[in-house]
Amino acid sequence: MNRIFFLRKEDRRPCWKLIDAKGKILGRLATQIADMLRGKDKPFYTPHADAGDYIVVINAEKVKLSGDKLQKKEYDRYTGWMGGYKLLTAKEMLVKHPTHLVKHAVKGMLPKNKINREILRKLKVYVGPEHPHKAQLAK
Repeated sequence: MNRIFFLRKEDRRPCWKLIDAKGKILGRLATQIADMLRGKDKPFYTPHADAGDYIVVINAEKVKLSGDKLQKKEYDRYTGWMGGYKLLTAKEMLVKHPTHLVKHAVKGMLPKNKINREILRKLKVYVGPEHPHKAQLAK
């Protein structure tokens, strides 16, 4: 009789991975990151459990967008105040908040459930090549 393996918290051993976003297309990069965050690249992937690794993304400001998305893609938010509806194009977002651009793309490719927040906490995005996680990546 075959037994089904269910991943428990004590069984998982997350490792740290470094990804350089320099010159990579945002959508393709985000799908790779989302799969690694969920643990889909591991043999013991379980959809309802957090089996993924920690991902450190560097050079977020050097990511590329395909086509004319740089001018046409818009990100909106609402402050909660009257007249507080803000619109930013992808170009403005890349200049002001490049880390938010990458995080937003990855968040859209993750499942919309309870594990989403746990998975997103394992994503660390930085502008430039410097990051404070050198000790974790050295293992």
